[in-house]
Amino acid sequence: MTRTDPVLVTGAAGFIGHAVSHRLLERGERVIGIDNLNDYYDPALKDARLSTFNGRAEFEFHKMDISDAAEVATLVRDAGVVRIVHLAAQAGVRYSIDNPFAYEKSNLAGHLSLLEASRNAPGFEHLVYASSSSVYGNRPMGGAGFSEDEPATSPVSLYAATKRSCELMSEAYAGLYGFPQTGLRFFTVYGPWGRPDMAYFGFTQKIFAGTPIEVFGEGRMARDFTYIDDIVDGIIGALDHPPEAKEHRVLNIGNTHPVGLMEMISTLEAAIGRNAEKVMRPMQPGDVTATFADVSKLQAICGYEPKVMLPEGLERFARWYREYYRV
Repeated sequence: MTRTDPVLVTGAAGFIGHAVSHRLLERGERVIGIDNLNDYYDPALKDARLSTFNGRAEFEFHKMDISDAAEVATLVRDAGVVRIVHLAAQAGVRYSIDNPFAYEKSNLAGHLSLLEASRNAPGFEHLVYASSSSVYGNRPMGGAGFSEDEPATSPVSLYAATKRSCELMSEAYAGLYGFPQTGLRFFTVYGPWGRPDMAYFGFTQKIFAGTPIEVFGEGRMARDFTYIDDIVDGIIGALDHPPEAKEHRVLNIGNTHPVGLMEMISTLEAAIGRNAEKVMRPMQPGDVTATFADVSKLQAICGYEPKVMLPEGLERFARWYREYYRV
């Protein structure tokens, strides 16, 4: 049966929000997107993402700051929203070192706005929101993926601390007010339409420009790079399988195949067809050595299975980059 109620997607002009909104539209959903279109990175890229919705009558966009609790609550109530995918946030570990109050407003006040709107929405069904693998802190990778059952009590950046705080806020609201919630701990999402502040994107820009790339941690870091289409599979899967009333769950969503930074760079060089001049730098404050997702819980809930490995994903990204930037 086709649903007529809309799904609210926050951060709809962002990397993941743009992709989730398109997937929802493709399966016949109505989508209300909100975004404040800030200048953390080039707003022209956000505008270009939004332009891909032109002509889609079932997509409705509102320029809105999620920290405006009254405005968010009014939109949710008036539109009859009972499902929310909350992806808007101030991202970036390094940016949080110099701009801490941006995280207070967007991540903490913004998340609280969505919690209040959800608990006051008649018949509310499910809030799915973005957390982060950064909440695990600088945990040794070992031979197994990071498990949601591990304590996440030692964040090494303000960004990570705000994401863990959002999880705790959601835990309290689920118990107090009874609406189901799912927090998804994302592991290094990449792909076409991605964020320019991410390493693979910045490396690509510099390789095409013929300028050196800075390799932090002297190349000894590893990340569980997760392709955007796989991330969207997991988000939609989680949305469609809400937990019981009064339940708040936290789930990893990643690729399960961590890749060393130097291997990522060589794979990117192959996808672009050019080599990078590399300048080795020490680890930056707030960075972690490695990430590695155990996704068995999400897999059990919705059959989540990442399909796109890094070589194919970076090929797709490089192809999009050439077309978008005409290089």
